[in-house]
Order: sequence, then C-alpha cells, then structure tokens
Amino acid sequence: MALVEIDELHLTMTSYDGAAHVLAGVSLSLERGEIWGLVGETGCGKSLTGLTLSRLVASPPARYLSGAVRFDGRDLLAADEETMRDLRGRRIGMIFQDPTTNLNPAFRVGTQMIDVALHAGRVDPSILGLAAGASRGARRRAARDLAVSMLDRVGIVDAARRIDDYPHQFSGGMRQRVLIAMALIGRPDLIIADEPTTALDVSVQAQILALLHRLAAEDGLAILLITHNLGVVAQIASHVAVMYAGAVVEAGDVRAVLKSPRHPYTQALIAALPRADVKRGALAGLPGVVPDLLTPPPGCRFLPRCPIGAADCARAAPGLAPVDTGQRVACFRAERAA
Repeated sequence: MALVEIDELHLTMTSYDGAAHVLAGVSLSLERGEIWGLVGETGCGKSLTGLTLSRLVASPPARYLSGAVRFDGRDLLAADEETMRDLRGRRIGMIFQDPTTNLNPAFRVGTQMIDVALHAGRVDPSILGLAAGASRGARRRAARDLAVSMLDRVGIVDAARRIDDYPHQFSGGMRQRVLIAMALIGRPDLIIADEPTTALDVSVQAQILALLHRLAAEDGLAILLITHNLGVVAQIASHVAVMYAGAVVEAGDVRAVLKSPRHPYTQALIAALPRADVKRGALAGLPGVVPDLLTPPPGCRFLPRCPIGAADCARAAPGLAPVDTGQRVACFRAERAA
C-alpha cells in the first residue's frame, strides 16, 4: 500500500461568479523514500492538491465532489478535525512557500519551534523522549532541546544561541531552513514542500535542495515538491507529475518523463526551457491560455491549445494510462501510439 493515494479527486471552489471545477480527477500516489515533483502553470491546482493532503482547504468555499485521499490507508476526507490536527505537524509536515510570512515576526524562532514540538509530543510522547506523565517544565525543556537539535541538523550554525533570535535576524535561506526544521520536528512520514526555493538565490537554493534530498534518503520521507522549476525537479526528484487545468496529465519516473515526454503539454513545457543553442527571441512558447475553470472546455481541457488534438478529444476527458516509455499519460493519442 502506498503511503499517499489520491484517487480521482474532484474539487470545486465557489465564488460570486459561480463554481470553478479546480481539481478535475487528480490521481497520484507516493511511496516512502520517493520525491515527487508536481509541476505546471500557475493556477493548475498544484498548491490545492498539496493543501488537500493536510486538509487545509477551507470548506466552504471548497467542496469535494468525489474521489478519495488516503494517507497510510486512512481516508483523510472523512477524518474529523481532531484527527487532522494530530496528523499535521506529526506525520504530515508542511514547508510553505514564503518563510517571511510563515514565521511570526513578533515571536522568537525558538518560541514557534517549541510550540510545534509540544504539539507533536502531545500526540506522540516518544518524540520528546519523555514519559506520558512528564511535568510541563520537563516537556518544555525537552521541546527546546529538540528544536535546537533540528536547527543544527538543517545547518544553522550556533543553533543553541540562534534559537532565541527573531525571524528578521535570519537571512532568507536560514528562515527557509527554520521552516524545514519545524516540519521535521514531528518525525513526519510525508513532507509537502510548496515552492520552498522560490525567493532564494541559486547557491542557497542548491543547499536547500541537497538538504531535502538527504533527509528523504536518511529518514525514508515521502516528499511532494510543488514547483514551477523543471530544473529543480530534474535535480532532486525521483518522480514527476505534470498538472494542467486541475488534472495530472503525465506522471512517472523523472528521467523517463523529461527525456521522453508523451503528453503534448509536457512536451511544450520542456521545449520552452532556455538552452544555450537557442537564439535571443527564439524561445519556444505555448500559444493560448489556461481555460476558464468556471466554463472548462468539454473533454480534454488541453484541447484548445493542443497541436495534435482531434474531434474525439472533446467527447470525454482522458484518464491516466500507461504508455510504452513507462510513464502514465492522460492523452488518447499518446495511448494509441503506445
């Protein structure tokens, strides 16, 4: 059984303009030790998919129409809020996109990390290394020691002193490391990393990616890495899923997908990557825009932009199916070519 299984998930978001079908049959599974890159244009549903795994999508305005989200065999969509609070910060860790807005500037870094450690220790006392009946003072001391050890593990120099600093006293890369340390405190099985390197320069980005890769290898974590950057995916991920307009259109081993993309959208994304042999102004682009999800096109949502689309593509939405290069592709023509 996979650690995470998302099966034909459909989600609508209601606004004054109507209900937008923002997730249209998302299917994905993650095993322990795998790093999945989740890529696609802005608005394709990547972050919503990640937030759904930790049940952080407000409902309303969100409404799940059908599908299932299972974590270690447990149906998360049917779980109550108390169960989800126990899973968050303990078995499911979240690294948010912008550490500047996700660390409270009014509290010291240690205060925020100790709160996370105390919550994880309440769910599982062994995390703090104490018996269930330990005193409040002993629990806080153990939580602080755990926070210091996690800061040290993610490369914060002089962690025992820096834990008492405020977030503004850390650089952008160090704040991102703090978020990673907070996500690791509960010894999670799954980490959802939503654009964890967006605001970082390339040298710090490389350090953060190397850190995530090492943690997955050492602890057997499953990591869902949400990003726009195919270079980041090629560098760190073991697998990749490409999303378009609320659905996964191609998924598989990262080398197979990037070397032999079968869906025309994946092919267009890779063709748009800058290369040394491409002259200025000659970079390939994908014509058209992402469809309005209030009134999506019938059948395949990529059809209005697809260079190989045919009339039968409008009759039904294609599901993910295996092709001869090993990955799964949601394209009728790719399936027939297999």
